[in-house]
Amino acid sequence: MKKSALIFISMLSLNTLMPSSFGQNTVDNVLTDKEKKDGWQLLWDGKTTTGWKSARRPEFPKTGWAVSDGMLIVMPPAQGLQSGGDIITTGMYKNFELSVDFMYTQGANSGIKYNLNTKTIIGCEYQILDDLRHPDAKAGINGNRTLASLYDLIPASKQKKDNGPDKWNTARIIVNGKHVEHWLNGEMTLSYEIGSPEWKAVVATSKFKNEAGFGEVAESPILLQDHG
Repeated sequence: MKKSALIFISMLSLNTLMPSSFGQNTVDNVLTDKEKKDGWQLLWDGKTTTGWKSARRPEFPKTGWAVSDGMLIVMPPAQGLQSGGDIITTGMYKNFELSVDFMYTQGANSGIKYNLNTKTIIGCEYQILDDLRHPDAKAGINGNRTLASLYDLIPASKQKKDNGPDKWNTARIIVNGKHVEHWLNGEMTLSYEIGSPEWKAVVATSKFKNEAGFGEVAESPILLQDHG
């Protein structure tokens, strides 16, 4: 029997005062006094769905997402129930550093979106994927749909450190004006400049080529993807 794929989120925090020093604290969903002073805030309290809602409705999804044992979990649709759909922060963010502890099961596919067009729910995506077991890893161009890539645009470094399924990984996304970086487990996997000639070239060959102003939204919610 094929196992259902799940995505688990533990520590999820954001800093709008950059640069910063984060990562010294190993307690989930708790910020140290120094982290608070440095500008970090928790985007998820580890217990409730406060601060999050459906990407398409004003309330949090009634199915498809669960909070358990200090984890926010997106699950595949149960028989007779619809998936929960993507969720977004109720707050808007720009010029930030986002840190997310996540765990994926075998065959999982999900993502974290930012610089989001809230009308179309389309934006830049930090890909979360089981590269060894999900077919999307071989799709796209030069691996630009693999873990820690900018989905369908820029591939992550092949030297990235993926802890694998059923283990915790840490994603970091830095957006500072038009400069963006993706990190995985303490190492940068890619960087780019929105609006640069290189940026326009990769957008032109992607599935987003017909999206006017793709990725150029200055302020938006953060989105966690439900990809079934």
